[in-house]
Amino acid sequence: MPDTPQAAPGAGDYLDQLARFVGLTPEEDIPEAVLARTREILLDSFPVLACGMRTPELMALSDKQVASAAPGKSWVIGKGCTTNRLDAAMLNGIAGAWLDYDEGNFLANGHPGMQVIPAALAVGQELGRSGRSVLATIALAYEVVARIGMATKIKLIINPHGTFGVVGAALATARLTGMPAHQLRNLASLAASSCMATNRHTMLDGATVRNWYAGHSGFMGQMAARLAESGFSGPSDGVNTTFSLVLGDGFSGAKAIEGLGQRWLLMEGYLKLYPTARYVHSAIDAFFDAVAKAARRIEPEEVVRIDVSAYRLAAYLANQQPKDWFGTRFSIPFAVATLLVGGRNGLEAFSDTAVADPRVMALAAKVFVTEDESYSATYPADQRVTLVMHLNDGSALRGQCHITSGEPTRPHKTEDLERKYLDLAEPIWGRQRAGQLRDAILTIDTCGDVSQLVSFYP
Repeated sequence: MPDTPQAAPGAGDYLDQLARFVGLTPEEDIPEAVLARTREILLDSFPVLACGMRTPELMALSDKQVASAAPGKSWVIGKGCTTNRLDAAMLNGIAGAWLDYDEGNFLANGHPGMQVIPAALAVGQELGRSGRSVLATIALAYEVVARIGMATKIKLIINPHGTFGVVGAALATARLTGMPAHQLRNLASLAASSCMATNRHTMLDGATVRNWYAGHSGFMGQMAARLAESGFSGPSDGVNTTFSLVLGDGFSGAKAIEGLGQRWLLMEGYLKLYPTARYVHSAIDAFFDAVAKAARRIEPEEVVRIDVSAYRLAAYLANQQPKDWFGTRFSIPFAVATLLVGGRNGLEAFSDTAVADPRVMALAAKVFVTEDESYSATYPADQRVTLVMHLNDGSALRGQCHITSGEPTRPHKTEDLERKYLDLAEPIWGRQRAGQLRDAILTIDTCGDVSQLVSFYP
């Protein structure tokens, strides 16, 4: 049953607490470790977003959108122009999700960062807010998105982009625009009633409309704030209704506020080293564990069959023959095959060129993924995957993953994240400007106006 608990007298209900947490928490009450992690997420997001903006579809969309849109001071990152804050947030959100290389959070059932960063940055730039203010807003709004996601038993068919994030983007907008406290709860309810009816089949079908969902969060979150400012009202509890009855099979308000302000889910997220759905990374880790035991290079022709046992959400990504680069993001068989064949790294390993490689596709057809219910039972605390690679000499290599690399208890090496940043940023900005941008983001607290974060764009 839906759970809408009553808080202590005077404290407001769970939804009021979440809304006021974003709108009213003083910057100085946010732990420095949380702000430091927020800077890391922002730094990781910029080149991911810019690379997405350089793809043919985003270039075409941004050309059309900017040409017909009102002007503004908000960056369209990677394009080299500015526009109004609604369109900038929408375009940046789509671009940030495009390559599936962005930050995420297992506990939150999604990608809170890319749901709130585009809106917070766009609003902050349009209004000339300080870097410290925008950074604090991102941290607070991320937390609410993550907590609503954690408290929801989301339906398997639902893709989380464009759902929880609408609430976070709306509250981020409210904080930066100075919305009165008495309007915040209504705004959260109204925003939750403006989510998309998303679906995971877009991933399996390689349908890039899925990436629009993240753009919806940044755009509709701001629209929700505009509606509330104009006198529109939401239902009595839009969050509970939407996430317990429409997009989910249950929602706990008590869970959403448990430890609020003390436990920061933002600290428990991950950054990616591969441009794939997060669940694929668990299988990649198991694959590398198996290969390491061989103590030699395994040639694709040696492989007879590869069996992967995984938790439910990973087992869902069992497509052996993705049709294009976007479909590769959601295919464990393809990921294992392209990494075993080798010769490509990063984005190239999950490109149309890799899809056209007959060795990769032949090997992907030999990879079989099934759910192990005992693994599903311990998810998300554990992300267990086992992989068995059967070779033509009769031997078998076994690998496993319990905690996916990049989780807080198994962090990536600093040099690996630095390499990702440079690999993505240098082709767009050049080495010197990429370095300047990195330094500007890491010292964003000292920036008095984020519209002048650096003296250049894209």
